[in-house]
Amino acid sequence: MSKFKSVNKAGKNEGRKDNATAPVIKNDEVTVEIIGLTHEGEGVGRADGFTLFVQGALPGETVRARVLKVKKTYGYAKLTEIVAPSADRVDAPCPIYKQCGGCQLQHMDYAAQLKWKRQHVVDSLERIGKLRVAGEAVRGTGVGESSGTVEESGQEAAVIVHPTIGMGEPWRYRNKASVPMGMAVNGAIQGKDGLPQPDLNGEHLIGGFYARGSHRIIDMDECLIQHNSNDEIVARVKRIGRELGITAYNEETGQGLLRHVMARVGFVTGEAMNVLITNGKRIPSVEEWIARIRDTIPGVTSIVQNINKRDTNVIFGDETSVLWGSEVIYDELDGIRFAISARSFYQVNPVQTVALYRKAVEYAALTGTEQVIDAYCGIGTISLFLARQAGHVHGVEIVPEAIEDAKRNAALNGIANAAFEAGPAEVVIPRWREEGIVPDVIVVDPPRKGCDEALLDTILAMKPERVVYVSCNQATLARDLRVLEDGGYRTVEVQPVDMFPHTVHVESVALLVR
Repeated sequence: MSKFKSVNKAGKNEGRKDNATAPVIKNDEVTVEIIGLTHEGEGVGRADGFTLFVQGALPGETVRARVLKVKKTYGYAKLTEIVAPSADRVDAPCPIYKQCGGCQLQHMDYAAQLKWKRQHVVDSLERIGKLRVAGEAVRGTGVGESSGTVEESGQEAAVIVHPTIGMGEPWRYRNKASVPMGMAVNGAIQGKDGLPQPDLNGEHLIGGFYARGSHRIIDMDECLIQHNSNDEIVARVKRIGRELGITAYNEETGQGLLRHVMARVGFVTGEAMNVLITNGKRIPSVEEWIARIRDTIPGVTSIVQNINKRDTNVIFGDETSVLWGSEVIYDELDGIRFAISARSFYQVNPVQTVALYRKAVEYAALTGTEQVIDAYCGIGTISLFLARQAGHVHGVEIVPEAIEDAKRNAALNGIANAAFEAGPAEVVIPRWREEGIVPDVIVVDPPRKGCDEALLDTILAMKPERVVYVSCNQATLARDLRVLEDGGYRTVEVQPVDMFPHTVHVESVALLVR
């Protein structure tokens, strides 16, 4: 029986030219049962082989929706009514949740989010990696026991995917906010800082996150997944900018000054950084701006300007200078101290970063003698975790500034058994091998695009006993695991970690053995 019920009174031939086989057309009002979620958090309904994606709908729900767009085998619809809600549906606490594109899952119970994220990992491993996943996650399985339990049953070894590690308090977890700026005409500004707002006759500065699927800025002064200090910095910087008549960058014309406001806070130290990303070097009334930021924002120890004059969606430009205070702020992860500059890559959820990195160290199974290579080492975060239990750690990263940060962080913590070098991992690591560095363990933590093909070839040539793969993209993780499996490795287990509650993103760490 069809899951769609059309109640459109218009002629049914309208819109049929390009999608003659589709059972619905644009503007149809339909009733649909939701059977799943996409990796972007949209509800999925299907009938007679045809699929509709419905933003805001949850699996198990029956909803009413209006068809927005129809293609040959799928379409998009707007949720208009929830006929039968899911038991996992909750009220999203954020007042602009439906407009903002920053979060996708606030309307889903947190326990259900964790289950869905594990299933997302499983689906990627099976569909893309062609890996066999054990039917149920094994709780508390040690690294050394994972494979034996499966093989003793006479089955081909299956990958264990554990339950997602979640947060006890999944709000206010982000230590960094990068907020795009824009201009608006009139309209009330909802001030959150308790201070009187300036007269807003005419154009004025706004800042917030982009509306879902657009570059239209939703002005806001509070984000429930940001640390309170970040909210305060962004709100007060916007207010000062309005009073000083600062203009925002316009993507279409290339005119205007302020592109983004970035705020960073150390969860342990309380130190805060404010970065102004500008379309040019000159900032009007810069001394007054600096003085007022210092006066009104407690905890700020660094005010930095980054210049980006390019026509690009990339936030940072190449030129960075300190306007006041320190070049870095400091924070700690599991007792390891880090210096963080404006452009440093530093995980945004420090609580879950510790859980993720502890699991990576566990999978590395270090005894104090091993040679470890950390590819994509960034500012040395995982490297320094590993160095506490390894014989020696060799970190490589293509960004020279990150390598300088990594060296500084090793010195900051008195860690002498970690060395860092800038360059492509697939070039540097083979040279290390020629120099006699033979790793027992290789750890990779690549960007969303996954590992470079040449790096995977290098890993297979070097034949470490273990590979630990930290991933922020389950599709490229599954793709790369397939390559390593075909080259003689076996994926033993995968641990999903919820680094970004209330969003569709999930990180994971995988253990492979040769």
